[in-house]
Amino acid sequence: MNKKSMKKRLQSDLKPSRYEHTLGVEYTSACLAMRYGCDVEKADLAGLLHDCAKHLPDRKKLRLCKKKKIQISPAEQNNPGLLHAKLGAVLAKEVYGIKDEEILSAIEWHTTGKPEMSLLDKIVFIADYIEPNRDQAPHLDQIRQMAFTDLDQCLLMILKQTLEYLESKGAEIDPMTLETYQYYMK
Repeated sequence: MNKKSMKKRLQSDLKPSRYEHTLGVEYTSACLAMRYGCDVEKADLAGLLHDCAKHLPDRKKLRLCKKKKIQISPAEQNNPGLLHAKLGAVLAKEVYGIKDEEILSAIEWHTTGKPEMSLLDKIVFIADYIEPNRDQAPHLDQIRQMAFTDLDQCLLMILKQTLEYLESKGAEIDPMTLETYQYYMK
């Protein structure tokens, strides 16, 4: 599938605000890739497809994950919305024809992160948080600047803020997010 077809499919699948977010992540991923010497085309595609499974209802996400033998953590079972990242990697491969494992990894880990993230993993994770249409996170201007000066510090700051936000809401924390934060604290 070519990029134009991908965008057309995403635009029909996603709510308008989610599609705008997707284009923002695509753009920001490409910008960060240029800054850090990562493959711009890979970053662009990973950013474009990162939320390709976001539109699926929670029950369908759970059903598809079971069908595709995607492991579901207790946190994901309780909050199936988190599964859009893992399922998105599968859909990117099966529906959008992405074969590049680095792109698929960036899609899979864009929500929770993981220890030992690749440069592309970090770029898409950060782009999802800082893209131009986002405006709710505290210290967003500082985080956006940091994204272009120190990728690892930016990643750590986003993880810390995410954990603090989830704790303040009494929301369940995916263990991978905590593991990622602890890994990058070292």
